[in-house]
Amino acid sequence: MARTASELLTQPVIPYAIRWQSRVYSLLGLAGLLVVVVVFATTLGSVHIPFTTTFQVLLSQLPFVDISPASPEIYGMPLSPEILKTIIIDIRLPRILFAGLVGAALAVAGATYQGLFRNPLADPYLLGVASGAGLGATIAMLTPFTLAWMSFGAVPLFAFIGAIGAVAVVYLLARVGKTLPATTLILAGVALNALLASITSYLMIISGEELPGILYWLLGGLYLTNWSQVWVVLPCVLAGLVVIWIHARPLNVMQLDEEQAQQLGINVERVKLILLAAATLITSSAICFTGLIGFVGIFVPHAVRLIWGPDHRFLLPLSTLVGAIFLILADTLARTIHIPSTEIPVGIVTALCGAPFFIYLLRRRKGLAFF
Repeated sequence: MARTASELLTQPVIPYAIRWQSRVYSLLGLAGLLVVVVVFATTLGSVHIPFTTTFQVLLSQLPFVDISPASPEIYGMPLSPEILKTIIIDIRLPRILFAGLVGAALAVAGATYQGLFRNPLADPYLLGVASGAGLGATIAMLTPFTLAWMSFGAVPLFAFIGAIGAVAVVYLLARVGKTLPATTLILAGVALNALLASITSYLMIISGEELPGILYWLLGGLYLTNWSQVWVVLPCVLAGLVVIWIHARPLNVMQLDEEQAQQLGINVERVKLILLAAATLITSSAICFTGLIGFVGIFVPHAVRLIWGPDHRFLLPLSTLVGAIFLILADTLARTIHIPSTEIPVGIVTALCGAPFFIYLLRRRKGLAFF
């Protein structure tokens, strides 16, 4: 039966409204899930603390909330309130929140690069951030004299400088006049990645006793996270995330073509520079303390895109939440698997857990285009 003109005009509106509403509900649901995951992860460790007790301790830290959490028994003896608070607030919570920050930063940076270059293989380390940070951290570990930066040591500082410096070099190499060709930028990133990685490999060969420490840093981990690191990284990540979220609509338009985006009023070169700077900032600030945590930046954006669609207005905030949840769970698994005298680097866990799930999504939605 032929449809009337009014039916044809109104028919697409309902599915779009439903999709928009479902994505909003997904955002709210994931935000709630993130809170639950944070509390749940705080209960796990060498000392198991009940969920209700953990939740009470966290609530007691809020202003105008007076709660006396029940002390659980460990080996037949109750934990004192001071020890309970130290375990939850000073040891576990900063690590969990930092994992969430790093996961959110890597996921959004990956989504940004994939949209900016219209390349499904792009990840946060595409332009040399990983190789630059790795070289910087390796140099800091091999430095024969002690350096201190805000009580953190030289490794985070050198890693941050190396990551930012590598992207700056790639940008200068790829820039042609006032334009920044995406293909040239990617090729320059690949070339510099290879160069810096070869230098890092040589330094590892001659590193001697420092080799295990370098390897652990390169594999990524959140072993000694504290509140100071959280407060240093938080402003950088939040600022970068807000800038990227604001540019979600121009990023959508740029999926068409750079010339078409320019005709539609988008200053393509300016948007490129802003997004590259923001994505580099959040990636560099996230990994300078943790090392190179892989797979999050390529897995999470694709998983979100396969489930909720490619609209960056929702893809970016959804990737933020999913990235945070994913890395918190991966780090919880890494620190609770018992291996004598060591801890599994979280970068290994992200690949082992994320890859099978990603393959499963691809098999189920293999007919869905990425862009």
